[in-house]
Amino acid sequence: MLYISKWKTIGVIALCLLGVLLALPNVLPSHVRAQYPSWFPARTIVLGLDLQGGVQLLLEGDADKFREERRKQLLEDVRRVLVRDGRIGTTGIAQNGDVVRATLRNPSDMQAALEKLRTLAVPATQSMFAGPGPVDVDVAQDGDNAVIAKLNDQGLAARIRAAVGQSLEVVRKRVDILGTTEPSIQQQGADRILVQVPGYNDPTRLKEILGTTAKMEFRLVDQSVPVEQALAGRPPEGSEILQEDVGGGQTRPILVEKRVMVSGADLTGATPGFDQRTREPIVQFQFNNQGARAFGQVTTANVGKPFAIILDGKVISAPRINEPITGGQGQISGNFSVESANNLSVQLRSGALPIEFKIAEERTVGPGLGQDSIDAGTKATIYAAIFVVLFMFATYGVFGFIANLALIIHVVFIFALMSLLGATLTLPGIAGIVLTIGTAVDSNVLIYERIREEFRSGRSMISSIEGGFNHAFAVIIDSNSTMAIAAIILFLLGSGPVKGFAVVFILGILTTVITAVTMTRMMIALWYRSTRPQTLPF
Repeated sequence: MLYISKWKTIGVIALCLLGVLLALPNVLPSHVRAQYPSWFPARTIVLGLDLQGGVQLLLEGDADKFREERRKQLLEDVRRVLVRDGRIGTTGIAQNGDVVRATLRNPSDMQAALEKLRTLAVPATQSMFAGPGPVDVDVAQDGDNAVIAKLNDQGLAARIRAAVGQSLEVVRKRVDILGTTEPSIQQQGADRILVQVPGYNDPTRLKEILGTTAKMEFRLVDQSVPVEQALAGRPPEGSEILQEDVGGGQTRPILVEKRVMVSGADLTGATPGFDQRTREPIVQFQFNNQGARAFGQVTTANVGKPFAIILDGKVISAPRINEPITGGQGQISGNFSVESANNLSVQLRSGALPIEFKIAEERTVGPGLGQDSIDAGTKATIYAAIFVVLFMFATYGVFGFIANLALIIHVVFIFALMSLLGATLTLPGIAGIVLTIGTAVDSNVLIYERIREEFRSGRSMISSIEGGFNHAFAVIIDSNSTMAIAAIILFLLGSGPVKGFAVVFILGILTTVITAVTMTRMMIALWYRSTRPQTLPF
């Protein structure tokens, strides 16, 4: 029969109070929230970009530049595995686009050369469940005395996708250093990253922070031939000509070795500062143990030689090594401004991006437009709630009042869960709340109409109420399940505002089952016990 135990009643009331406590910080000033006990999660809902303003950037991986870098790396890898490591004699190693061809001095080395080159054909990606991905290097024999290593498109696409995925954490670290609250950073497709930074209104600096890969290398300057001679002819094998920044927007050519002596991947920290002698902005850096050891060995063995510090293929400084540097620390002095030194230190601390990105789309939302969105969304929610409340009360009387009370608790639960999860509320999320207001009372309508049918068929009042809840429950579960499936698909396949809508809608569906069934049943049971009516109030 229509019976609710005392403990269940206490549990429902306690759940409602907990929901109110979790949702309350959203309407309290910060100094009041600070009075909450430390163990209580006094979190607030984070407003999205469209509600509080901010910057949105869509970063697109530069596939052409990535391919070009991979071509250069392949050429160096072929030289390394055949000549330096394999000691296999060649009469020439040439590159034509994606193909590197090595002509062997002795055709009898063919098998050894193929085995060495196959070590370059490693999977572009590795998955615990799917296993190794495609390789991006195909190795083959070319005639009697030549071998080739060729890049393939399938493996390159897999490497680009993996590089973009690896870039997510680097981008997140760079944005977090800016001190922003709850940025949204997510991969879109195979080669794009969507960055949304609510409450941040300096798109220029954000682009500077994210628009540089910050790939730092330390290489020796090649002094075997004058740079003018290298420019007029061909650089010595194993060296290349780069441009050195000399200030004032001017550059000059400099010949550096291709071999990387120390990588920026070994950096553990970087901070902006000022040179004690010249008072010019500098960047101070620290290496990990491996980097400190390698840096010490290189500087010890090359005292008196210039050492190029290269950032993204450009020499920013080429100081002469005056003495061994064994402490694992150093400084980069160049033509820095205070802002550029700070930006570089941010980029170095967060790590290098494995792929260079272009700004595919930029959008800035002012706080005024965000406030207009909040006002419009609030009005829509209030108007929807008022009309739903009036309709339910006019149609179902006391039962409508009970449904309206459950509806209020339903909205409180949504805000409580979003606060607890640290979810971001967007304008589509507000639309989701408005939609769940309608779907929440829809469950009550199903129950009430079923109660009316049971009562009209001649059953008693208490039997009609019990039968209405029991028979409508399966329909409510089915209808909410189909909506939940659609919402989950939106969450998995959608992005940005679509995901925000899906999150709110899923939370609304979960709370609907609790408020429209359990809570409404309890309140109707209490009403029946206190009034003992003989007929329905609607």
